[in-house]
Amino acid sequence: MTLKTETRYAIDPATAKTLDTNGLRSHFHKGGLFAEGEINLVYTHYDRLIVGSAVPGNDRLTLDHMHETGTPGFLDRREMGILNIGETGTVEVDGDIHTLGTGELLYIGMGAGAVTFSGKGRFYITSSPAHRTCPTKLIKLADARRVELGSRETANERVIIQFLHPEVCETCQLLMGYTQFAPGSLWNTMPAHLHDRRMEAYLYFNVPEDARVFHFMGAPDETRHLVMANEEIVISPPWSIHCGAGTAAYTFCWTMAGDNVDFSDMDMVPMSDLK
Repeated sequence: MTLKTETRYAIDPATAKTLDTNGLRSHFHKGGLFAEGEINLVYTHYDRLIVGSAVPGNDRLTLDHMHETGTPGFLDRREMGILNIGETGTVEVDGDIHTLGTGELLYIGMGAGAVTFSGKGRFYITSSPAHRTCPTKLIKLADARRVELGSRETANERVIIQFLHPEVCETCQLLMGYTQFAPGSLWNTMPAHLHDRRMEAYLYFNVPEDARVFHFMGAPDETRHLVMANEEIVISPPWSIHCGAGTAAYTFCWTMAGDNVDFSDMDMVPMSDLK
C-alpha cells in the first residue's frame, strides 16, 4: 500500500487577501486524493485537523502511523470519522469489522489502534486531536439526524444529514455530516456565516463531471472563491466565510473541530457586509 501525507500551515486573513488563484489553492484546496491503492492525508495546522482518503480497490489498506502526529499510533491521541462515498466497503478496527454502505459513517474513538480499509468503498477520512475516549460507533443513514432547509424559490432546497452530532453520536470534538441538494437547487448557506471558534473542512462529491462548485471564502469584506470539481476538499479557516453555489446539484461533507460541538454556533454575516 501507499501512504502519502502533506502538511498545510495556517495563515491569517491579511496574508490570504494578497494571494492569487494558485496561492489560494495551494493553501486551501486539495484534489487528487481518491486514488486506488492509496491512503492520502493532509495534516492541517487549523485545529490540527487531518483530512484525506483511502481507496482499497483490490488491496487492504492499513493506517497505523503518521509521522506528523508525533505519536507511535495514529489514534493514540486522536479520534476519527470515516464517510464512505463509494460502494460497500469494510473498516476493521480494534478487532471488529464494520460494513459501511454508501453514505454511511463510522466514528472511531481515541486509542482504538490501527484502522484497515477493504472492499469497494471510497473512504473520506477526518481526524482531530482528542483528550478522552468515546465509543466507536457505526452510524447508518436511518440513525442520522435529518434537517430540511431552504426552498426552490431561493435555489437552496437541501437536507442536512448529521452523523457526528451531540444528538446522534458522542465525540470529543469532531462534528461531521453532509448536505444534499435537491435538483435545481444550487446555493448553500446564504446569508453566509463564520465561526471563529472552530475551523471547518468541506469535501465536495456527487458533482457531475461537467459541473463545478464555486466555494466562497475569505473575510466578509474581502471575499475570494475556489472552483471545485468532484471529490475535492476545501480547508476553511475559522476567520473565513464558507458558502457555495454549483452549476448543478451536488453534495458536500462538512467537518468541524475546535472549541465546542454546538452545531448552531455560527456568527451570521449580513448580506450588506459582503464585499
